[in-house]
Amino acid sequence: MDNHQFFQKDVRIVRKIVLIVSIVVFFTCIVIAAGSYFYIKSALRPVDPDDRTPVHVSIPIGSSVNDIADMLEEKRLIKSSFVFRYYVKLKNHVNFQAGEYQLNRSMPLEKIIAVLKTGKVTEKSGLKLTIPEGTQLTQIAEMIAKKTGYKKEEVLQQLNDRKYIEQLIQKYPSVLSRDILNKNIRYPLEGYLFPATYSFHEKKPPIPEIVETMLKKTEKVLAKYERDRNEMNMTVHQLLTMSSLIEEEATEKAEREKIASVFYNRLRTGMPLQTDPTVLYALGKHKERVYYKDLKVQSPYNTYIHKGLPPGPIANAGEMSIQAALKPAKTDYLYFLATPAGEVIFTKTLEEHNRQKEKHIGKQ
Repeated sequence: MDNHQFFQKDVRIVRKIVLIVSIVVFFTCIVIAAGSYFYIKSALRPVDPDDRTPVHVSIPIGSSVNDIADMLEEKRLIKSSFVFRYYVKLKNHVNFQAGEYQLNRSMPLEKIIAVLKTGKVTEKSGLKLTIPEGTQLTQIAEMIAKKTGYKKEEVLQQLNDRKYIEQLIQKYPSVLSRDILNKNIRYPLEGYLFPATYSFHEKKPPIPEIVETMLKKTEKVLAKYERDRNEMNMTVHQLLTMSSLIEEEATEKAEREKIASVFYNRLRTGMPLQTDPTVLYALGKHKERVYYKDLKVQSPYNTYIHKGLPPGPIANAGEMSIQAALKPAKTDYLYFLATPAGEVIFTKTLEEHNRQKEKHIGKQ
């Protein structure tokens, strides 16, 4: 084969390599372009179309577009600060105003940009709802009714609707399980509506929106303690049940961990928990004093006649009680007594407990 033939063969090989490389580069560019398109398209959409919870944003004087983009991404109001910056530049959006804003994660990017040009709060809260720690579900229903104009029966009907509960279990699997459908449970969502202050745009938002805003708060709080809960080998249902008992018995922060230790010590030794709030929950009414006759009420919630935890929470516990349930004090106490003065006395034996009881409360 002469030099001319070798040259022609080399040219064909080079052309073939160039063609293959060109095809690879072409398809790589298409993949990158398609990926970029869908990424940007997704970033322009709302972070969560169903989440209308107000998020306060304060834009200081002198904030740059980069500053605003980072702030919005940090508060999870936009998906990408990078896309926000270049979208603003491409659309030539200018004149962002310093000010106080109420935004939410259901707002598309264009809506957020429009609001940030006004320089003032554009979406004021129509409803402010405060749920204290230790509130029971029927009390929450009453608070919602009083604030919104719904009837209490309407709210309770929604909270007890089996089909709706099934939907919530599917939607919030990290919080809700089929444990809440136990036939012995009085209210499926008891203990799952986190006590906090909530703001809504509307004066009378749909009941499901109110309920799910509370559930999302519970989800957010519990996520912080998932590792501790797993180390305790507890389900969410068990944790919230124990937390509710602590909440109903506690008077001060310092005593919650000790109260938790008493409950755990009793569970370990096979003793009934014998906590009065479960009796009151079984009776379905509040009383200043629980009498011996009350302790005989036939209910799966009555921890005087049933060992172990009750079927479910008896109230909606706050974060301090959740922490105490996960980090109980190390004690050998088996009894505690809340005095009329608010003091909690811990004892190791029944004899000590009875002496303290007679001393501070008297005979029943």
